[in-house]
Amino acid sequence: MASVQESIEVDVPVSTAYNQWTQFETFPEFMKGVEAVEQIDETSLQFRTDIAGVRREYLAQITEQTPDRRIPWVSTDKPRNAGTVTFESLGPERSRVSVELEWEPEGVLEKAGSAVGADGRQVSADLGRFKSFIEARGIETGEWRSSVDRGEVNDVDDVGPAAPAAEGPR
Repeated sequence: MASVQESIEVDVPVSTAYNQWTQFETFPEFMKGVEAVEQIDETSLQFRTDIAGVRREYLAQITEQTPDRRIPWVSTDKPRNAGTVTFESLGPERSRVSVELEWEPEGVLEKAGSAVGADGRQVSADLGRFKSFIEARGIETGEWRSSVDRGEVNDVDDVGPAAPAAEGPR
């Protein structure tokens, strides 16, 4: 298994960074190589990627989700990958977004790229594009404030004070 850990500080409140990240279908706007993300249901995502000419489609399952804190996921088919994105408040208008990612490189090209750190540079560059995207907007494109525990969705009303309702797919 290969792994990467990268972080970036963004000049928006932690809730804004988190809310934007829950808008998975916007990932292609700041993640190079991600062609499309389709939200299948509240915890299932279909990814279509093209990285260095290698095209793939796979399903990912969100296993846990805590608003303004963390979103872990695992792929349910190949290519095998798993990770966690965490959000940390650094003040009223600043936050840190951290990504931990593990995957199984397949083939000579992916294994070589992993060995020379290309994947870490890619995650770092994607986080930089996320920073530019959210800071330029200043507000999120949408939000989803429910939580997920062991793959089960807990509605906002079940976990504490109500947050504004989500608009459309998250």
